Amino acid sequence: MDHGRVNPAHTLDAQGLTGLGNVYYNLIEPALVEAAVVRGEGRLGNGGAFLVSTGQFTGRSPKDKFVVRTPSVENTIWWENNAPMAPEAFDLLYADMVAHMKGRDYFVQDLYAGADPAHRLDVRVVSELAWHNLFIRHLLRRPDAAELASFVPEWTIINCPKFKADPARHGCRTETVIALNFDKKIILIGNTEYAGENKKSVFTLLNYLLPEKGIMPMHCSANHAPGNPEETAVFFGLSGTGKTTLSADPNRVLIGDDEHGWSDNGTFNFEGGCYAKTINLSAEAEPEIYATTTKFATVIENMVFDPDTFALDFQDSSLTENMRCAYPLDYISNASDTGLGGQPKNVILLTCDAYGVLPPIARLTSAQAMYHFLSGFTSKTPGTERGVVEPTPTFSTCFGAPFMPRRPEVYGKLLQQKIKDTGASCWLVNTGWTGGAFGAGKRMPIKATRALLTAALDGSLNNVEFRKDPNFGFEVPVAVPGVDTALLDPRGTWADASAYDAQAAKLVGMFSKNFGQYVAHIDDDVKAAAIG
Repeated sequence: MDHGRVNPAHTLDAQGLTGLGNVYYNLIEPALVEAAVVRGEGRLGNGGAFLVSTGQFTGRSPKDKFVVRTPSVENTIWWENNAPMAPEAFDLLYADMVAHMKGRDYFVQDLYAGADPAHRLDVRVVSELAWHNLFIRHLLRRPDAAELASFVPEWTIINCPKFKADPARHGCRTETVIALNFDKKIILIGNTEYAGENKKSVFTLLNYLLPEKGIMPMHCSANHAPGNPEETAVFFGLSGTGKTTLSADPNRVLIGDDEHGWSDNGTFNFEGGCYAKTINLSAEAEPEIYATTTKFATVIENMVFDPDTFALDFQDSSLTENMRCAYPLDYISNASDTGLGGQPKNVILLTCDAYGVLPPIARLTSAQAMYHFLSGFTSKTPGTERGVVEPTPTFSTCFGAPFMPRRPEVYGKLLQQKIKDTGASCWLVNTGWTGGAFGAGKRMPIKATRALLTAALDGSLNNVEFRKDPNFGFEVPVAVPGVDTALLDPRGTWADASAYDAQAAKLVGMFSKNFGQYVAHIDDDVKAAAIG
């Protein structure tokens, strides 16, 4: 039986999903929270937040993600990074998942991916869990109630955590599966309760579709100057580099914290909400995000809480380091109400260099930007993972390799062209170590990083004197008002200059070795940037 608002010509029955139990279309937050509580999917927390554990999977399962290998995508998918699934195996998987769904209740959200109406994607998400429907209602963009009567989904995601795949029958690796079929415009997710798979499947989808339209999909945060969307900045960065923290500037308007597109119209958020890490979150350091954890319908994933008071423990990572909260963007007071910005004036590439080699900020040419974008460098530090006893380099191309269905050079060339076309300034910002590597030096002062970013964003940094870095060839400011000049010369911050030189040579070697995989696919200017 159907409940809720839906286009009567595009129900699940019309899509061939028949014989289901109750189907709840486009329930709003109170109804979804109520359903999730009644069904025993989690607990109601302080302020009406929904507290849930995702069980065995507390993060994504990238090795269980597959793209169906059909002629239409054969020559455009980066197969070295995306596991293939045979069309026949997908058909069996789909048939078995549909059979699993018979007689069960499902929750459906019809949503938009993309704040720009010219480029948005209409997505239907079919969830076995009510709270997954609440999660994706936060993370994607919600049509007005009147729009639902004519909503026609272009893509459909079916998520069944209770369904277990059969590797021998379905051509997958384990009982857990995420399968994207670009011909049939269907994504199937099975045997994982981790809600982030829903969000990242949409991101992967857009990362494939948008480049054909000349739009750069970006794993980045974005903000703009108050009252002036034309003064937009985007912040690329892997986990631990400060992407969310640095973009959440109270003096600027937050466009979004994770996924955006860059079109000829400007910048647009793919999402309608945020999915923030909560480990060590504090009211002092990040008051706005902290406040969302006790707001109605915020989804709290995998956090330990007091069974009597329901108080959250932000330091207890016994369930996972990857504990998170999901909430609509309008829970942040300085968030954009449109999700739109202008052409980026500044492109920020964030890295956490635990080797103590990189300067706190450097100015990049468009070719250098492509080099560092394709490199996607940061470093894991001792203590972040079991067995990590010294800084470990991490190169995740385009600052998001797991979500890139096309070859990295496609995105790199798009970014380089956008920077050339718009004249955007590009900066590499190191939020890692200074005065030595991890264990000897100290973390880059956040006050200095913010001061340097402010100078970059207001344009004043372009007017100072620069020197050429001998290791990477980019330009580094010699002196910036309000910033300790000593910080700007990493070599000078080390007690032993020769030790710095050795460490710098080591890091340059790591970059060079990693970049070798792209050399055959890039232009001469980027090759020149690669050798400084």
